[in-house]
Amino acid sequence: MLIDPKFDRLLASVYQGPMEEEPWQGFLSELQQIMGAVSVTLVLNPPSEQGRGLLRVVGGSTVEGLDRYQERLFAMDPFLSLKPGEVKSLMELVSHDDWFESELYVLCLKPTGLYDALGVDLHVPGEIKAGLRVARSQNAPMFDQQDRDLIYALVPHLERALRLHVRMNIVESERDLYAGAVESLSLATIILDENGRLLSCNNMAKNLVAREPEVKIEDGYLILGDQATTKKLQGLINHILERRDSDEPAVVEAMRVPREGDFADLGVIVRPVPSGEWSEGLSVPTVAIFISDPEYGAEAPVNIIIQLFGFTPTEAQLSLLLADGLSLDEASEALGMSRNTARTHLRSIFSKTGVSRQTLLVRLILKSVAQLAD
Repeated sequence: MLIDPKFDRLLASVYQGPMEEEPWQGFLSELQQIMGAVSVTLVLNPPSEQGRGLLRVVGGSTVEGLDRYQERLFAMDPFLSLKPGEVKSLMELVSHDDWFESELYVLCLKPTGLYDALGVDLHVPGEIKAGLRVARSQNAPMFDQQDRDLIYALVPHLERALRLHVRMNIVESERDLYAGAVESLSLATIILDENGRLLSCNNMAKNLVAREPEVKIEDGYLILGDQATTKKLQGLINHILERRDSDEPAVVEAMRVPREGDFADLGVIVRPVPSGEWSEGLSVPTVAIFISDPEYGAEAPVNIIIQLFGFTPTEAQLSLLLADGLSLDEASEALGMSRNTARTHLRSIFSKTGVSRQTLLVRLILKSVAQLAD
């Protein structure tokens, strides 16, 4: 069976779309050329009373025209009456005279030379409502059955690609959320591939490498402290890599990295990255390394502490200083108050939290969700 090279490229661009920096830019441009269109629009989220929606547009539009459509004129769009999967042109949905007199045409389409458009709506139940619009000028040929057949042929592929797009966005959003939580806890996170080489690291890790002479990345490998410490780290990594394909329970290893001077040791956790049944290929996330620097602990925002425990601003500041390791005398001096005043505030803090000792207060603050809001 012979496959039309143009259609083959078009299909390839459909599935490449979710991975592009500007999703479906290549597909829209390719379709614009094949169909002799002035403009091609992929509706990823239709405008509504609740918001402007999300449109990906190539060619034939102005910022002003798009703004008018997304803010108000979308309600006049004849394509609102389309059934999912149905391919129709504007001229099939509205009379010639009514269309030319419509505010939508006069303000949005006419200024950019648009005349007729071919459209289809794509509904993936429970995942996305989308649409495709291909617009031509008045001097271009009218849309014919061949044009409609091309759009019909694209529909199942677009639906699959849109489903991939939605699921990739969900995974990416969850990943960003969890990565942000780890950042809030001041944990440097380094991910290694199946060969023990650096795959990625978060901002905390980049900052740690930049400021800490005991932490280096050389030729894609993590170096910690002296040669003996690095050898120990490599042994822990190798242990995890060797057990990667076994059915044995996951192993979590720990070590410390001594530092010169009065700086506290770095704490290091090495653990396997959970893998799915089909996690194969190159550059697969395999080992996660978490590094904690006691000198750079997470600090909970004062306003979050106030909301969580009902503290006054002064009580919140005092509790955070105590959680940061200061004594009551040191905290009162830092806040510019007498020790007796600080003790009065501390009694109020105990009353509001239900604890009776300073050590329990420190534990309560450090184990609260407040740090995740930073």
